[in-house]
Amino acid sequence: MSKKVLILLGHPDAETYSGAMATAYETSSRNAGHEVRRVNLGELSFDPILHKGYKVIQELEPDLLQLQESFRWADHIALFYPNWWNTMPALLKGLFDRFWIPGFAFNFNKQTKKIEQHLKGKSARVVVTAGTISPLKTWWRYGDFTNEIQHGILEFAGIKTKVSVYGPCEKVDEACRDKWLQEVAKLGEKAS
Repeated sequence: MSKKVLILLGHPDAETYSGAMATAYETSSRNAGHEVRRVNLGELSFDPILHKGYKVIQELEPDLLQLQESFRWADHIALFYPNWWNTMPALLKGLFDRFWIPGFAFNFNKQTKKIEQHLKGKSARVVVTAGTISPLKTWWRYGDFTNEIQHGILEFAGIKTKVSVYGPCEKVDEACRDKWLQEVAKLGEKAS
């Protein structure tokens, strides 16, 4: 069954291994007949700083409004980024700080005291690349470094999310990197 797939490259530089993974996913999704939109974080124009917290909602720039529309449009979201200091790149976090706001992704119902999830029914695949330390060693030492994106952001808004972590990307040979690209391409083919 064909899906509407949004690919978000969360690395500020598209010419990276994260970018190559996003491209492998995108190519196989298109070849499988899925309708695909791709957004590269480094090409967006927005202020990533939430200057007044949530006391004052800053006016969203056109790129952020378009990204909200793409999230509403999508059946499935594929997000690619590197693990930097056990979390996502600061610019990607700033993106979510700015556009993942009440009224779009969620609301807090003051009467029922419950979160209203506005993006239910969607699925997501998060693909994280790790540089020099294996994902297992990182998890063992520091805990779940994907908790924030999976549970605190995407699933908080109702998006059922799966995470794949690859690494250490800087310590493996090209054959291993190619194998990982093929695995990601298979995910893209199924839009899963």
